[in-house]
Amino acid sequence: MEKNRKFSWIRKVLIGLAISIMIAAGAFFWYVNDYYQATVEAVEALQSDESITVTETDDTITFTPNGKDPEEGVIFYPGGKVEAEAYAPLLRSLAEADLLVVIAKMPFHLAVFDADAAEAIMEQEVSVQDWYLAGHSLGGVMASSFAANQTDRVDGLIFLASYPSNDLTDAPFSALSIYGSEDEVLSRESYDKAQAKLPDDYTEIVLDGGNHGQFGDYGLQEGDGTATISALQQQQQTVEAITAFIGNSHQQ
Repeated sequence: MEKNRKFSWIRKVLIGLAISIMIAAGAFFWYVNDYYQATVEAVEALQSDESITVTETDDTITFTPNGKDPEEGVIFYPGGKVEAEAYAPLLRSLAEADLLVVIAKMPFHLAVFDADAAEAIMEQEVSVQDWYLAGHSLGGVMASSFAANQTDRVDGLIFLASYPSNDLTDAPFSALSIYGSEDEVLSRESYDKAQAKLPDDYTEIVLDGGNHGQFGDYGLQEGDGTATISALQQQQQTVEAITAFIGNSHQQ
């Protein structure tokens, strides 16, 4: 009788554990499948033309300037729970400045699951001599994590509405931070605290009228401020800032 009661207790514990695991798994998959999707305009920017060739795989989206052999490249980590394709308009425009630009597609649209995605891209694109890492929001945080551990392979770090998670004060490369004045998603407290982790060679640019979501094309982000400039204007200013940053870094 005692043995049966013990077996019954173990059985109840195992059933309860199994139910808890199922609930947790269900909640996780619900969470990761509720993400911001690329707009029609973003998808249209994925088409190749006479200026840019777009190549898409399961892991990356690559924008290559036609007739060029770029020695400078940008690897981009998308924001958390944002479809990689949503950044096509911004990064296609960046590629038009004769840069090889590669978007790293992230598992479950979360860069935290593949912070080292840049490594495989660098190994594949052997013609590129100077690599710049860029990321939006969570993507920037995780890009900085890779850069902190691979300082000899990174020539510059670009934050879009983001900040570093690792100490970069002794990093040999420069950093650029861009965010919008109307951004209400970016934690200013976390951003301000992270300033102490940045390299000495650091530039901050605030886009007047820009917000958090308009670095990509995925609609209005929950909790974001109302932009007073268009997404096109915000992205054009971002491209100008990044190309100037890369140009200055290359001259040093």
